[in-house]
Parts: sequence; C-alpha cells; structure tokens
Amino acid sequence: MKVLVDTSIWSLALRKKTLAPDEKRIVDEFKELIYELRVVVIGPVLQELLSGISDINKFKSLKNKLSSFETMKIGRKEYEMAAEISKICRRNGIQGSHIDFLIVSFAINNNIKIFTTDKDFSYYKKIIKKINLHEVRKDFK
Repeated sequence: MKVLVDTSIWSLALRKKTLAPDEKRIVDEFKELIYELRVVVIGPVLQELLSGISDINKFKSLKNKLSSFETMKIGRKEYEMAAEISKICRRNGIQGSHIDFLIVSFAINNNIKIFTTDKDFSYYKKIIKKINLHEVRKDFK
C-alpha cells in the first residue's frame, strides 16, 4: 500500500542532524518506504517543505531531490471531502488545518496510509474511522 508522508516526517529526515532513538526508527522507516517505492507526495506537502527553506542553494537542492517523487493530483472530490471532514471534526470539538484535512481526504479517497508524527491525526482518526495511519513496523530494524 502507498503511504502519503506528511511534512513532519520529511522535516525530521531532512533537517534534524541528531536523532533520538525513536526519531531514528521513524527516519529509517521512511527510508525503507522510499526504497520500497511506496512514498506518495501531494502538492500542499511539497509546498510546505519548500517554503521552509530560506537558503536558495538548499532550496534548489531539495527541489531537485523532491522531483524524484511523483506529485499526486488532488481533485475536486478531495477538496469537498476535506471541507466535510473539517466540519465533522469541528462539531466534535477537534480543530485542524486545511492541509491536514486535505491529506486525510486524499488518503481516504485513494486508499493510502498517512505517515506522520503529528498527533492531531490520531484525534482526527477518533472521529473519521476510515483514516489509516502508517506506523513504524515493529519488526523493522
């Protein structure tokens, strides 16, 4: 199954020099997903990643590296569903970002798991049962 990798994972892998043991396991899992050709990128995550780079040379380098990953197209149904999910979550006392809800709707509509360190997604999952979160495999070394 394909995995939509959230900005939090990319940032951990690309920016952090020293990793705690749990963070290392997450980055190793991410690398394994890349090796398995299971990583999916969408435009809003790509934009978040590139927007966080101020140095022009690092920006160009990251842009070049990210071009190796196909950017999946987001359609009208994902945007509409993201709005519905936002309303459902708000009615249940859970706030979230527009991009988070777009990630959720895209993943649900395309039967894709979400890999993130953002705890908000576990709150969304309590309300939106169809969310499928990817976890670091226990047997993964």
